[in-house]
Amino acid sequence: MESSCYRGTARICGALFLALCFTSGSLLGQTPSFGPSSSSSANAAVEAVRPAPTSFVSEPQEKPHVHRYWDPKNRFLFATAAALSAGDFCITRSNLEAGGRELNPVTRLFGSSSPGLALNFSLETGSVIGASYLLHRTGHHKLERITAIVNIAGSVGAVSYSVTHR
Repeated sequence: MESSCYRGTARICGALFLALCFTSGSLLGQTPSFGPSSSSSANAAVEAVRPAPTSFVSEPQEKPHVHRYWDPKNRFLFATAAALSAGDFCITRSNLEAGGRELNPVTRLFGSSSPGLALNFSLETGSVIGASYLLHRTGHHKLERITAIVNIAGSVGAVSYSVTHR
């Protein structure tokens, strides 16, 4: 019963859509004029209004300045991310040895040993650098820097939480 109701509504909507398309004036915008063609003044007016032919060859555009990947800003961001990651490693290891609990579920998988914890934080830093490089190569230069900034903010939050909850 409901499907026949929807079917009828779909038919009405389809018919309205087609009627709207066929009566739209913009569809007739490219058709020749049906006005008087014998008058020379009308032909002159049509010629005066006709647009000039356009060229499909575009002028070469100047490329915006693209920075190098290892520019000073990125080096600073990546060094900061690596330093905060190392600080997060040291404080997390210290808290875990003192009987603390790891709150990050991903880090918890690696947190059973110091080498596993070091591997986790080095992979985190490497993945941030790798994601930033992919964004750089695809032309997303603002996102390239935002990726490192977000990682830095997360590391600052983790380090400050670990320091205050010792």
